[in-house]
Amino acid sequence: MPDLIIKNARLFFNDMLQPAEIAVDNGKISSIKKIIDTTSYNQVINAKGALVLPGAIDVHVHFRDPGMTKKENWYTGSCAAAAGGVTTVIDHPNTIPPTTNAELFKKKLKAAKKSIIDYGINAGVTQNLTTLKGMWELGAASFGEIFMAESTGKLNINERTLKQAFGVIGNLGATACIHAEDEEIRQKYVHLLKGNLEPESYSRSRPPLSEKIAVEKAIKHAGTTKLHFCHISASESLEIIKASKHELKITCEAAPHHLFLNTKDWKRLGTLGKMNPPLRDYRNQQSLWDGLNDGTIDIVASDHAPHLEHEKMTDIWSAPAGVPGVETMMPLMLMAVKRNLLTLKRLIEVTSQNPATIFNLKKGALAAGYDADMIIVGKVTKIRKEKMHSRAGWTPYHGMEAMFPEITISRGEIVAQDGGITAKRGRGRFIPGDGVVAGNESEEEE
Repeated sequence: MPDLIIKNARLFFNDMLQPAEIAVDNGKISSIKKIIDTTSYNQVINAKGALVLPGAIDVHVHFRDPGMTKKENWYTGSCAAAAGGVTTVIDHPNTIPPTTNAELFKKKLKAAKKSIIDYGINAGVTQNLTTLKGMWELGAASFGEIFMAESTGKLNINERTLKQAFGVIGNLGATACIHAEDEEIRQKYVHLLKGNLEPESYSRSRPPLSEKIAVEKAIKHAGTTKLHFCHISASESLEIIKASKHELKITCEAAPHHLFLNTKDWKRLGTLGKMNPPLRDYRNQQSLWDGLNDGTIDIVASDHAPHLEHEKMTDIWSAPAGVPGVETMMPLMLMAVKRNLLTLKRLIEVTSQNPATIFNLKKGALAAGYDADMIIVGKVTKIRKEKMHSRAGWTPYHGMEAMFPEITISRGEIVAQDGGITAKRGRGRFIPGDGVVAGNESEEEE
């Protein structure tokens, strides 16, 4: 008897939308057919002709837990994710304390037990090269963000340590996730602009040149190590990545705030618009859309980095960098499809299929045997900050049109519906990475 049947759905198969029905058993998709017999079932959902897509996999979130839970925690962050159609996240290491050794990795795992959706955890890289193997064997999804310039958490490393870290990570067969900004360039431009309190000056203080140089350095030292560049924001960086993909193991992501916002939004957002890398101009913004459509950009990931609104209400140099985005990523991307900025096929690739492939997850596709992570797409609405589930309590996209899911399903269970959360705290599961040693993956699941 199927646990769940979704009837009267539209699915994207063979490059076209087709009517279909989906059966779910024990949290996994068991069958997809034009018509499924419903004489025996536990639950049925009538999609009423709505589009059903794989749940989004957001490989770049900062849920601030442990250490900064006034901004976010694993429960509120995962609720925001579920409400926005994200069914799996990978959390990055710059918490307090940062995730930089086995004991701290276990502390993050314990905090993550509050999550309502499935999750992976990245391991941090500082001067801790001897601890990387231990975190890999505990199930780290990958390593990074590896910060090449100062950012939230002050975990940046120099070029020599970067090269050494790549050697260790490559030997483990793991992926290095890079925050590509060059510290020398950052210091130079901050020094020149520090007295300018106009928010726009922050974009000039971390120019595209900084990202370009950092990308070049990372590629120079990559060797055979798999590199994944986080939140690429500049056309020059994309050109280098595109030229290098044929000979190196390189992937990259773009963030919604660089796709949907640009330097003109400084006037509207003020210090709320501060993030690293910063807002770019229209030319760079359009290059990201080109990169999404031509395959240079592999993933869209939110870089969800919440801060409370009052924390941002200071001068541009003192305000913390980062914006919330896990709840609005998929709704904005669905709206982009509606506006013909990219195809539905490409949307599925960059939000579900590619993240699953790159980080080796048995998710990201509507196919028999895969986790039943799905969204039923709703109608066009406007983003309202008062409806967001993040503890941040605000969004840089307030008032913009988007398409939120009507229903979000994680492993066959409805976790969010009509903007409300229906899942129990802690139902999410840890997804260990490829290096996990037998026995470790269940150690923190008691």
